[in-house]
Amino acid sequence: MLGRDVVLAAGNAGHTVSGQDHNELDITDAGALKARFERDRPDVVINCAAWTDVDGAEESEEQAMAVNGLGAGNVAAAAAAVGARVLYVSTDYVFDGHKDSPYLEVDEPAPQSAYGRTKLAGEEATAAATKAHYIVRSSWLFGTGGRNFVETMLQLAADHGEVLVVRDQVGSPTYTWHLAAGIVRLIESNSWGIHHMAGAGACSWYDFAREIFEQAQVECKVLSATTDMLARPAPRPPCSALGTQRDGPILLPDWRDGLSGYLAQRQAERQGARA
Repeated sequence: MLGRDVVLAAGNAGHTVSGQDHNELDITDAGALKARFERDRPDVVINCAAWTDVDGAEESEEQAMAVNGLGAGNVAAAAAAVGARVLYVSTDYVFDGHKDSPYLEVDEPAPQSAYGRTKLAGEEATAAATKAHYIVRSSWLFGTGGRNFVETMLQLAADHGEVLVVRDQVGSPTYTWHLAAGIVRLIESNSWGIHHMAGAGACSWYDFAREIFEQAQVECKVLSATTDMLARPAPRPPCSALGTQRDGPILLPDWRDGLSGYLAQRQAERQGARA
């Protein structure tokens, strides 16, 4: 989802891009990464690979760590070996969610889930491998290239006419096309270290669902629940909105604008597929 948009955004910006999915290049295979980077000699490596199944990671932390933690370290080490800069995409789930204002880059991580722990391990491995690194924390991603909350809500509305959504988790929904454009801008700088880059503003999943149906002009009954009521395997941060304290930060559009862009892109792609 994000990887596809990064390839497109980087190409549009005039970069020569080689996009590899996990079937073509397995980041848990350090030897394969080393050989590929030595052959291609990239200037920048953007690591969008991730184990993103939050609940699955709770039950399979070792496997998630192999991708999110150790795999990220493999990517960064192989990049450093050929003199390439490396960008690692991380998550708001590295925080515990108990702060009463948006998290900044200087805030201390305290992940509560296996997913959050493995992503923090990836941050640390990337930073340890090379000074020339960017760590981009984002949140609640949605885009037309993969499964996401917006599509799930629209499908449930079509199938059942009502949805049940948690109201006590707050974050910053982020359109992957906006994030991809921000990432491409970032790699054209030497602003190393941690960057928070998410859709401006914040909302609960419940508010997000209501906005989805309003913008999509879909009739659907939205019911609310608490996190405890849904009893998911992995703990979620109750409030993980992201802000930034960097000078001259790359700011993304409001999450509602991201949703509008997503719905327009979704419609255009569906019309193109039917043509």
